[in-house]
Amino acid sequence: MRITNKIIAAGITAVLFTSCATFNSPEFQKNLGISLADSLASKETALLYYNLKNLQKDSVIFGHQHSTAYGVHWRGDKNRSDVKDVTNSFPGLHGWDFGDVTNIKDTSEINRYKRLTTESYMRGGVNAYAWHYNNPVTGRSFYDTSTVVKYILPGADFNEKYKQDLKKIADYAISLKGVDNENIPLIFRPYHEFDGNWFWWGKHFCTADEFINLWRFTVSYLRDSLGVRNFIYAYSPDRNFNDAAEYLERYPGDKYVDLLGMDNYWDFTDSGDGLSAVNQKLRIVSKLASDKNKIAALTETGLERIPDSTWWTQKLLKTIIDDSIKISYVMVWRNAHPGHYYVPYKGDKSADDFIRFKEQLNILFEDELPPLYYLR
Repeated sequence: MRITNKIIAAGITAVLFTSCATFNSPEFQKNLGISLADSLASKETALLYYNLKNLQKDSVIFGHQHSTAYGVHWRGDKNRSDVKDVTNSFPGLHGWDFGDVTNIKDTSEINRYKRLTTESYMRGGVNAYAWHYNNPVTGRSFYDTSTVVKYILPGADFNEKYKQDLKKIADYAISLKGVDNENIPLIFRPYHEFDGNWFWWGKHFCTADEFINLWRFTVSYLRDSLGVRNFIYAYSPDRNFNDAAEYLERYPGDKYVDLLGMDNYWDFTDSGDGLSAVNQKLRIVSKLASDKNKIAALTETGLERIPDSTWWTQKLLKTIIDDSIKISYVMVWRNAHPGHYYVPYKGDKSADDFIRFKEQLNILFEDELPPLYYLR
């Protein structure tokens, strides 16, 4: 049972039960010391947020994109992940993509991702969805940087098309159910890496006002018009900022964001600015999240094919474990094939170091997670 009895058993103060307040209410969130973009977020969503916020004080959940969908040399195997093959545990967080909902017409593939998301939740894990959204004006790839944003805002020619795609996301999210018919909480991370020049929502292809208006409309429409109550909304530029002001240049406001993140691959490469840059930028994100009473994360990172056999303990660990860095999770990218992978598979040169990384007390894989959907 995921409701009242579990919460009462945890010894929470009686203030949570002294009124007619429901679990999906501003008062419930206030008593937890949180305030989500959705004041009516479901109980499980609010509790996930609350627990992630507490967890980030001294632990970091490890995540992997599409971890149970496919890996190096396999696809679609049940109960499998390259992470699990190496460490005997799934990652604590699973990354997915709403592009698989809005861009793909294959319902069997969509149903597969529903199943994998549900399985992760039922094991106690966290699910986070980005959105590689194909250009809704031209119908081409998300890398097609033809002008889009101003045409999908309210009153513009393609706003109805945009709302139809948001409806697909809403229907999918609402259909995800746990054993008590509760909606499965999702971290939703739209328009990531918006400070880059590779996606149509990037800063070179829309004004700051257009981007902010798009973000606010997206959250408001999903929340208020489509009734989605199981989203934690994540804001994550790439690495192209050097201070808080630059990080917040396109920030839509505290009422529309729950999680502050950063994607950073480049600084782990030989051409990047190095580990000190990753660390310094994570300190900026952590400080802003603390000031705004939000959670933080390194939302995407990794080194393709992991050429350094000690990358996990000597590079990644050293950038995220710091007294001034408080992040709830770190997520590396997917394992698609032998030329494109971000976690080791069995026999890979970094596999032993990956196991050592998992053994760190403050790094949590799925088998080490505390209950995240109950009050602890």
